[in-house]
Amino acid sequence: MEILVELFFVHNNIYKFTKVEDGYIKKNRTCNFGGVNMLEVKKGTRSFYVGDSEENSLAEMTFVLSGESLIIIEHTNVSEELKGKGVGKILLKELVDWARKEDKKIIPLCPYAKAQMEKNEEYHDIIHQ
Repeated sequence: MEILVELFFVHNNIYKFTKVEDGYIKKNRTCNFGGVNMLEVKKGTRSFYVGDSEENSLAEMTFVLSGESLIIIEHTNVSEELKGKGVGKILLKELVDWARKEDKKIIPLCPYAKAQMEKNEEYHDIIHQ
């Protein structure tokens, strides 16, 4: 059974997320990821990622926990086949949603995450000052 979680726009594309066990299935409605029609975003022990495992990912946003209330985003990596498709933004959104649920703030050391979080007002509340 699929439960609609959210619709949102990234680069003029509509993404529909449906809840599946520990992750979300991302279905792209308006563009094609080079033949990949569905991506599963998973939360591992040190990253949010797309792929078979944290060690063998096609895209990842790595983090470390710092104390009880902070998450440090260290690095974002997206494979060549998924570059330019908005996957980094999807990973960031998943990480931010998790941080909010856990009542934590984020220190974005990763240049990509930092730029996205500073640029988008929706993330300003979650940035550690």
